[in-house]
Amino acid sequence: MELAENKSKGNPTAEMQIRSVGVVRSPLKEPSLVAESGDLECRVRVRGAREDQGVISELVIDSDIDGILDGIEGFSHLLVLYWAHLVASEGRSIIKAHPMGRKELPLVGIFATCSPARPNNICATTVRLLQRKENVLKVEGLDALDGSPILDIKPYNPGYYATGDVKVADWMERIHREFAEGLITGGDSEETR
Repeated sequence: MELAENKSKGNPTAEMQIRSVGVVRSPLKEPSLVAESGDLECRVRVRGAREDQGVISELVIDSDIDGILDGIEGFSHLLVLYWAHLVASEGRSIIKAHPMGRKELPLVGIFATCSPARPNNICATTVRLLQRKENVLKVEGLDALDGSPILDIKPYNPGYYATGDVKVADWMERIHREFAEGLITGGDSEETR
């Protein structure tokens, strides 16, 4: 990674190269929310949170990097980083949005949301590893859409990722509570976040 001078602000910025290491094969085909008119908008009836948690997907890793998955079977859960490939260029310039496109929720900065409509539409989801067969991982709970490029996979280590005393915004607590109680069927997932 090389540092380049950001001409507009005089700050050094990193020039980066990222390559896909594979692709997601999923029954999830359409984004639930899209960037529209400078905000998020619900486009389709979205899945319930409980349904998303049970989605079975495949992570198909490029065969030219054979061996990269060796040892992964020793972990029950993985952290999958992927590119939200269906976010239009307009979505990459959104600065503020109503979470899940819900106008009754506060307008917040995009970094306060999990939306993939952001300057770099990189998403992360923790999934359960069900099976490995050569270069294909079968996982449960991935919210990525079919065809999403996989950027990285890491073993989930609760000692590394877990933290105590976590504070969550009131509006996010509300969303989680509504999902848990089955009051809403909206999805805060992949191209929907």
